[in-house]
Amino acid sequence: MSECTTENPILQSILEHGLDGIAESLRVMLNEAMRLERENHLHASSYQRSAERSGYANGYKNKTVHTRVGSITLDVPQTRDSDFYPSCLERGLRSERALTVAMAEMYVQGVATRNVTEILEKMCGLEVSASQVSKATATLDATLTAWRERPLSEPVDVLLVDARYEKVRRDGNVLDTALLTAYGILPNGRRRVLGVSVEHSEAEIHWRKFFESLAARGLHGLKMIVSDSHAGLQAARKSVFPSVPWQRCQFHIQKNATAYIPKKTMETEVHRDIRTIFSMPSREEAESLLKRTATRYREAKFKDLADWMESNIPEGFTVYSVAKNDFARKRLRTTNMVEFQNKELKKRTRNIRVFPNKGALLRIASAMLIELDEQWLSEEKAYI
Repeated sequence: MSECTTENPILQSILEHGLDGIAESLRVMLNEAMRLERENHLHASSYQRSAERSGYANGYKNKTVHTRVGSITLDVPQTRDSDFYPSCLERGLRSERALTVAMAEMYVQGVATRNVTEILEKMCGLEVSASQVSKATATLDATLTAWRERPLSEPVDVLLVDARYEKVRRDGNVLDTALLTAYGILPNGRRRVLGVSVEHSEAEIHWRKFFESLAARGLHGLKMIVSDSHAGLQAARKSVFPSVPWQRCQFHIQKNATAYIPKKTMETEVHRDIRTIFSMPSREEAESLLKRTATRYREAKFKDLADWMESNIPEGFTVYSVAKNDFARKRLRTTNMVEFQNKELKKRTRNIRVFPNKGALLRIASAMLIELDEQWLSEEKAYI
């Protein structure tokens, strides 16, 4: 068994100062990580002679960053004849910076809840002024806007879209505001975040504007669009992508069926029948079972239910012509992936009960979706 030692400066700081030593420990770790990253970037350590060297170290520059454990002054490694900047100062910090800016906006504009001051202290570790908010917002927005407007050069097989609502202050009122999101499945089976927009509602004009922005950025190769059956979304889809087959989310079809079930005691049976239809291995078998099921309900004097099933359930069959196997079909037949990401977004935004403006909501959503997109890019296995 190895002998435990307290000579490590990180452990010494915590032992000597308790919780107050966490900030110093974090500073030491980050400084060491940045120093090692510079060596890897230059392909050589300090004073080392190496034929693979790609540049030279050029000392350090102080930089103060504000973290949840307080303000930390770091020694940022510099280089000469080389483009280098430590990744730890950028990657993974976007969403926290976005949340900080949004909270600061609420504080400065005087629309904060009574808990905002406490949250700001925990998140920022300092008092926030209007000038600091303005500067931080401008820097962050430039990065987020560039990401939202980036060209979509890769072909996309499947487009999945959905909307969720957040409370946003507009013209002195607090209103439900739609956050529109678009995800894509590439030919190699990997997922990408394609776009996000904040609109007043899910009206056709807002969905159409969102779809047109995706098309203008180069979205191409679509074999199928997966979504719910919201009227505004469907009208916009037909207008912008008229020739792309549509897969109606099977989960939403199942939920919509409840309104046509004549007796509450029949709900379990009807939902089981619909699930069985959707689980058929081929479209032909699904259509055949649907016909038999609708006939059975019609003969039992449940004509409205039978008519609804024949009109709506086939809208969930498009996936049969796109998915290459049962596994792919299960993942593409609903918007469950999008719904899951919506829940993850909600976990991160729940502290902000009311956003001060649409820009704050767009900022936070964009920052978190960039991180999600980077996570998907780094995954070893494809989604499909």
